This record gives sequence, structure tokens and C-alpha cells, in this order.
Amino acid sequence: MDEKLNEQDVRRLLDSPDRDVRAEIAGKIAAQHPRLTEHERELAEDILRLMVKDAEVRVREALSRQLKENPLLPHDLALTLAQDVDEVALPILQYSAALSDDDLIALVRSQGPSKQDAIARRATISASVAEVIVEVGPEAVVKTLMTNKGAELNEETLIQVAERYPATGTGIGEALAMRPNLPVSVVEKLLTQVSENFRSHLLDRTDLSPEVATALLLQARELAVLGLSTSNSDASDLVEHLARHKRLTPSIILRALCMGDLSFFEASLAKLADISLENAQKLIYDKGQRGFEALYKKAGLSPGLYPAMRAAIDIFGTMDYDGGLNDRERFSRRMIERILTQYGEEGVEFKNDDLEYLLARISQLPSGAPN
Repeated sequence: MDEKLNEQDVRRLLDSPDRDVRAEIAGKIAAQHPRLTEHERELAEDILRLMVKDAEVRVREALSRQLKENPLLPHDLALTLAQDVDEVALPILQYSAALSDDDLIALVRSQGPSKQDAIARRATISASVAEVIVEVGPEAVVKTLMTNKGAELNEETLIQVAERYPATGTGIGEALAMRPNLPVSVVEKLLTQVSENFRSHLLDRTDLSPEVATALLLQARELAVLGLSTSNSDASDLVEHLARHKRLTPSIILRALCMGDLSFFEASLAKLADISLENAQKLIYDKGQRGFEALYKKAGLSPGLYPAMRAAIDIFGTMDYDGGLNDRERFSRRMIERILTQYGEEGVEFKNDDLEYLLARISQLPSGAPN
């Protein structure tokens, strides 16, 4: 503002009967606010406090547009504008740094969907604000939040979203799945939902028995879950999550071993036996074999699976990935061949060397044989 503000300016600006003039003046004052001296700023803020009470929405809207990213916007002015009609409030809600997390939480709880959506679009959103948006916001607002990469979302909030909005065409599940660095617990939850949808489709097919449909479902889900383990350096979090939700099954543990995922296998045995990972590793690789046998029993796994896991551990050190195409598949095939040989020595015959057949056949063996 070229001239210093004074009391005469205040009277002249406020006495103008033309709303367009007042809106223009409001915009100019707001635009120059950061460049004023301290005394000028005090006068300008007095004017702005009066103008936010202007009966004309256009005047207040002009203020909001100019003040939305003003770092010196007084807190009381920001809060007043944020609670105004949408035309006035939305720019402040989406952009103003003058609003604290406490302000935003109170606004999310007290205001309607359009204002909640504006808050969900902010460049950065704290975990506490995001938690309240998920708690009280409608579906469309939660979707906006999920697509906002600047939103900080803790694990509990992410799981709540995954549970409340499964992949049913709302777009929320898809937006959630696209977020970077999702905890494995959240990804596994999404995979479980997808597999349940897959199950409903399978059960609708008349050419598949419920038993076959269930087997296909289990196979798809376990393969997907193990994909999480191999892409994550620490399998312990995934194992903890699966155990908590009673999905740490004997079949997924054996499948992991056959696929060469020792980290998942070790973490699983440690969890089931309720001992430290370090102690579980010592028992698994005990050269006298008694250590693994004791660990296996403490873990409560079926005796029928013991020869397979024992054989896999014995031969694991002699097999390496060769680094070529389909390396994991070849490794798994060789591992299964060795396991079948072990069962053959126990007098149990298998008709083929497919992993799914192997798992299904072992599960049908009497609980005490082979032992």
C-alpha cells in the first residue's frame, strides 16, 4: 500500500456503499498485509476484523482468497473465515497455516462435508487430523484423504479404512492400495478382502465344488501374502499380524519354506513357540536335529508336516538361487522333489510333485504318521 493507513482511511473504506468497491478494497488490504509496517498491520487487521462481518459474501470471499496463504494472518480472523459459508471458508480451510490441528479437528467434527473435504485436501495433514476425518467424514471425504500423499496416516487409521471400505467400487480401497510405504498389516488386510471377493465369485460357479473353491482361495491368498514377505526385509511384522488374525497356518509356513523364504519360516516358528527369533534360529539349525524337533513340538504344528520341514531344512544349505529366469520356481521345484524323496523313505506315496497337491496330500495324512 503506497500510503500509510490512518483513521481517515478506515472510515472511508468502511463507509463505501458499493459492495464491489468494498470487495476490491478488502482484497487490496489483504494482499498488502504482509508488507505493511507493524503499525500499519495493526490498522489493517482492525479493518479486516470489521470486514469479515460484512453482510456481503463477495467482500468476505475477496478477503478469504487473498488471505488464504498469508503467513501473518491472525488466528482469530482465520477461524472466523473458516466457519463462514463455503465460498468464504473453503480457501482458508484448504490453505491457511493459521489454523492449528486442534482447530482443524474441531472444524472436521462441527462442519459439513464440503468443509471436511477442503481440510482433507491440505498440503500436509497430521495423523491426529486424519484420524478424525476417517472417524466422522463421509465416504467421499475419506477418498479425498486417501488420495492425498501429504496426509500422515498411522497404521490404526489405515486398518480402520481398509476394514470400513473394502474394495467394493468406492475407489477408497484402490486409493489406499496406491499409498506408498503401507504397513504389511494393511496390505495383508487388503489382500484378504480381495481374496474374499474372489471366493464369492468362485462359489457362484457351478463347475467347482466348495472344497475346490476354498483350496483355490487359500492358494491365491497365501501366495500373495508371501509376496509381501519376500518384498519386506523384516518378516516379523507380517508374522505377528497373521498370528493375531489366526492366519498363520501350517500350509503358509511350509509354502514359505518351499519357496525359499527362510525369514518368514524362522519368524513363524519363533512366534508359534513363543521364543525369541535368535533362539528359534539356533534350534532350527541345530546339527543334532533334536533342537528343531523340540521347537517343532513346542510350536504345536502337525506331526504330518514334520518330515517335509525337516527335509527342507536339511537340504536348504545345499541349494542356492542360480540368478536366472524363474529362479524361485526352479528352487521350489527342487525343494519339493527332495521333500517327496523324504516322504518316500517314510513309506508315503505321492502321485505328483505339484506343491498344491503336496500340501493337500500331507494335510490328509493321519495325524501320527509319519512321525
